[in-house]
Amino acid sequence: MKPKMDWSRREFLGGSCAMCALAAMPAVPSSLWLSPPRRVKGLHLVEARHYEKLQNRKIRCKLCPRECVIDDQERGYCGVRENRGGTYYTLVHSRPVTYHVDPIEKKPLFHFLPGTVAFSIATVGCNVECKFCQNWQISQVRPEQVEAFDMPPDMVAEYAKQSGSPTIAYTYTEPVIFQEYVYDCAVAGKKKGVRSVMISNGFIQKDPMDELCTVLDAVKIDLKAFTERFYKELVAGELKPVLDTLKLLVKRGMWTEIVYLMIPTKNDSKSEIREMCKWIVGELGPDVPVHFTRFYPQYRLRNLPPTPVSTLRAAREIALEEGIHFAYVGNVPGDPGENTYCPNCHTVLIRRVGFEILENNLVNGRCPKCHTEIPGVWS
Repeated sequence: MKPKMDWSRREFLGGSCAMCALAAMPAVPSSLWLSPPRRVKGLHLVEARHYEKLQNRKIRCKLCPRECVIDDQERGYCGVRENRGGTYYTLVHSRPVTYHVDPIEKKPLFHFLPGTVAFSIATVGCNVECKFCQNWQISQVRPEQVEAFDMPPDMVAEYAKQSGSPTIAYTYTEPVIFQEYVYDCAVAGKKKGVRSVMISNGFIQKDPMDELCTVLDAVKIDLKAFTERFYKELVAGELKPVLDTLKLLVKRGMWTEIVYLMIPTKNDSKSEIREMCKWIVGELGPDVPVHFTRFYPQYRLRNLPPTPVSTLRAAREIALEEGIHFAYVGNVPGDPGENTYCPNCHTVLIRRVGFEILENNLVNGRCPKCHTEIPGVWS
């Protein structure tokens, strides 16, 4: 069977990979292709890197802020890490359940190699449970429940190279829970001149994030709200560790962008948006792009309507008022808020419709009119 060579409008604009993950062959538009990866089922054990051994063959996971204490033969909250005789294993290393070639704008990363594509992979599992999860069919299952692909890091790097992707993206589910695989793929990619980006919830401890910062080139963080209450009730997580991750990324000089999914009546108040924007400017600086993205009913949160476009535009205006230089409207193809504007003279620098670049007027990373340097990774 040959890989699918074209994208339907729904696949391109819909933004959901979950059903694609269960398709016969992932979409990889490329005229250069290696043999398709072998399909496998079952567990693949690789010792985890971030854990602490305790008495009586127990372990404490040190990957995410949950710090699960796990008995022998048990697993952590994410369901993809298991204690076997006092040694902790990841069960999903080299076992992605989906792989695609996506526009980098789909992540979304707007200031990182615009107009290029990313070879995108994900394993099953997540360390939170968002009631509005877009990809719950693969994020909220266990490794035994879904057929995977045998795809070691060197193969991922080679597939990225052969598909014409300058970047590997770790995305769709939560890369934190396959941290070792992310790291090893990023190392393999660098050897072939392929960069790596991580699309994450940011719910991770300092040491494993620091380790990833040595091999990643950009990180997009889903900041799901700016209240602990929201994180507790709708995410089963915590806000503070995510904010700490954002501060760490900026401190490490990592190119970072933020997505804020605006859910009607849950995290869309103007006061919350303003408070968040003030925090971003004060703690991260004005040049971190913020994407205010439209919500559509998903998973366990189907009783709410899609976000009004007016709400997204109002949030963008608040962000600009508070000093954020690059604020975007997301999931509204054709909206002027998708474009990148010079923060100095307001010239349109990059014009977008959905995931497509219509114009890129940057000249060596600068505004062509006033020559202001625009933060990002442009080449």
